[in-house]
Amino acid sequence: MRILISNDDGIYSPGILALAKVAARFGEVRIVAPDVEQSSMGHAITASRPLRYRRIPLGEFEAYQVNGTPADCVALGTHHWERVDLVLSGINLGPNLGNSCWHSGTLAAAKQAALLGLRGIALSTCVGDKEPNFVRLEPYLAKVLDLLVNEKTMSLVNVNFPEKPRGIRWTRQSVRHYNGKIVPAKDPIGRPLFWFTVRPLQGAEEGTDRWAVEHNWVSVTPLRLDLTAEKDLARALALHHAPAISAAKKSKSTARSPKKTRKRRDAVR
Repeated sequence: MRILISNDDGIYSPGILALAKVAARFGEVRIVAPDVEQSSMGHAITASRPLRYRRIPLGEFEAYQVNGTPADCVALGTHHWERVDLVLSGINLGPNLGNSCWHSGTLAAAKQAALLGLRGIALSTCVGDKEPNFVRLEPYLAKVLDLLVNEKTMSLVNVNFPEKPRGIRWTRQSVRHYNGKIVPAKDPIGRPLFWFTVRPLQGAEEGTDRWAVEHNWVSVTPLRLDLTAEKDLARALALHHAPAISAAKKSKSTARSPKKTRKRRDAVR
């Protein structure tokens, strides 16, 4: 099995090496990651300038750094390394739960894999005052990969590890509202700066990714690329029976003048 690993914390993040060491038990590993941190970059791609793909020394692994986004890294990585079976993204230094999935660069790398017809798994962990204890997380990381590596029906999965796991749970994404707050500050010479921060407005609902991590469970959430609101679509289709194209044809027909209509009938005769 060929396993491509990326992240959004940058090529030198300790999380990417921790993930690569465990992933190497399941197949051949190659690392392709941003040259600098790209946290909260979301699914941005670089279209306005060329990208560089440069090999660097990184432990025992073949590794490349890219001056682009996590999605760029996966696109370039799969271009240079054919027949990739699985893309792993992480381990991110900080959780990616609930609404943060919308702007997570970690999850974007996994989504890029799914968009390319591959399987993608994003992996993140909580961060306290110190760097995460990857040795403590290693047994749970191995269990999660053992669970998901051969699960070929799931193209996109989001995994979050608490600091002290007590087990693994299947969860759904928490979609409760959050508060986006602007915090003003100043740089060393007094010029204004601004920080954008978010926090949940409501408590986590049981069975969601946020709830699981808050209760020290490893959260495993299958996701999908299709953002269609199925219930709203079904309601709209039930309320509006006539397709839009029929309405357009009817409007065009009634707009014809009686004189033109008579000429067409005469021509048929």
